[in-house]
Amino acid sequence: MPSGYLELLDWRRRVAELFTDLRRRPAGAETLTWFRNEKDRLFREHPQSPIPQDQRAAFRGLVYWPYDASARVTARFIEATTEAALTHTAGDDIAFKRIGQLMFELYGQQLSLAAFWIAGYAGGLFVPFKDATSGHETYGAGRYLLDTIKSADLGSDAATDTVILDFNYAYHPSCTYDPIWVCPLAPPDSRLAIRVEAGERL
Repeated sequence: MPSGYLELLDWRRRVAELFTDLRRRPAGAETLTWFRNEKDRLFREHPQSPIPQDQRAAFRGLVYWPYDASARVTARFIEATTEAALTHTAGDDIAFKRIGQLMFELYGQQLSLAAFWIAGYAGGLFVPFKDATSGHETYGAGRYLLDTIKSADLGSDAATDTVILDFNYAYHPSCTYDPIWVCPLAPPDSRLAIRVEAGERL
């Protein structure tokens, strides 16, 4: 039997390579289509896919909203002066700390989302969010924009304190597909009052 640990290592490597390749490509509908096809293939074929094993044979791909060029924004990072823990679906505190806010304009509105840092070795930026589609067209606990510990990011610029947010790549946590996974929830300051009809949907 193959090692589950090495399978998981391979899964993370493939996801990281996918995002590395993504960052080298021009933003646009063609790149998004390529990315979604590659992601669907991983979800269908890889032994560490979050899709339960007994459902993979019938899996035909995730459901997405169409490409929206206006859903890609550049956010300004404002560092926080205090830190707070983020709670995951099991209700316990895990190693995340709030490091600031990401300020941006989307659909003509000035908005912000909390930015978290994954504590522990290496760390990483994590940005979950909920919007007015949550619990209806999207998972009730929210979706993710960035999780850099898994290389899921589209770039940033330390010189200008900016981070690229592209809601076309917003994705559901693994617990959407199978309750064996434990996923962080989007806290109150990670909730947008508007509908974000971009990225993954149910």
